[in-house]
Amino acid sequence: LDLDSLYLIIIEKAGANYSAFAPDIPGCVATGHTIAETERLMREAIEFHFEGLVEEGQPIPEPSALTGYVTLEDTAANRAIIRGRRKKTSLASAAR
Repeated sequence: LDLDSLYLIIIEKAGANYSAFAPDIPGCVATGHTIAETERLMREAIEFHFEGLVEEGQPIPEPSALTGYVTLEDTAANRAIIRGRRKKTSLASAAR
């Protein structure tokens, strides 16, 4: 492990805030008002987590998580699913 190691973090919209976690570092999470703040707080959380591991004589996990994206195929079934989801969202909004 060196300081150039890259750890994947996942940032998700969580209501009015953002939350983040690192798949390679179980239990290490952060939340913030913006994406930039969440990234900064996650970096701090990872550093703090690693300090605790070292103090306890535990190994620091090696980064191993990978990331990728998938695109849905343009099929009639997928178009129907998307239309159905939009319809449900529109109905829920109208019910408010």
